[in-house]
Amino acid sequence: MLTAYDFPTAQLLDEVGVDLVLVGDSLGMVVQGRPNTISVTVRDMIYHGEMVCRAVQRAMVVVDLPFPVGQLGSRQTVLTASKIVKRTGCHAIKLEGGADQAQTIRRLVSAGIATMAHVGLRPQSVHALGGFRIQRDRDRLLADATAAADAGAFAVVVECVPPEIAGELTRSLNIPTIGIGAGPYCDGQVLVLHDLLGIHGGYVPAFAKQYANFREVARSAIEQFQNDVRSKSFPPTV
Repeated sequence: MLTAYDFPTAQLLDEVGVDLVLVGDSLGMVVQGRPNTISVTVRDMIYHGEMVCRAVQRAMVVVDLPFPVGQLGSRQTVLTASKIVKRTGCHAIKLEGGADQAQTIRRLVSAGIATMAHVGLRPQSVHALGGFRIQRDRDRLLADATAAADAGAFAVVVECVPPEIAGELTRSLNIPTIGIGAGPYCDGQVLVLHDLLGIHGGYVPAFAKQYANFREVARSAIEQFQNDVRSKSFPPTV
């Protein structure tokens, strides 16, 4: 599972064979340059979700519910999620939370909206959690993941959790777990594509692996273009 926020990126991921494409509210930090995801709006998610869904032909597209949609009660959450699904054409939504959002997850699933849960570190609750920290409360994590599964979630993202706890969650659930900063024992893994490709703004989470350095490749290409323009060798002679 990888993130995408625009048409060409989503098209590339789909062509390569990525199983799930996430239109994450991480776009607030990655695309908009904000310090966290809290300011991302429903309109933002629809705007980016539409582009991604137009590009993807094979993969499952999941769109995040932005803050505070999942905390506004099940009726309002279903209305907003329905709007996102109808406008974007996505296959599923992702909702941060577990036990506290179990009733909402149940209502979403009952309404025919495939729902992915998200436990552990929840970026939308970063202030309440005391920052971007590893979550170690085993009992709370198990309760959250189990409640989400029981409510009908088809999968659960497990973020910034010790590997041994993530492994226990994975073994205890009858739905897939998708880890991010949670070790190798989850059923799948998700990364922000910009971290994977090295086109981030400088900060890379400790759990992310950079597979390329696109930022330097792009910088070199732009510098070459500038030099060609200044030396009058661009455009090339036809």
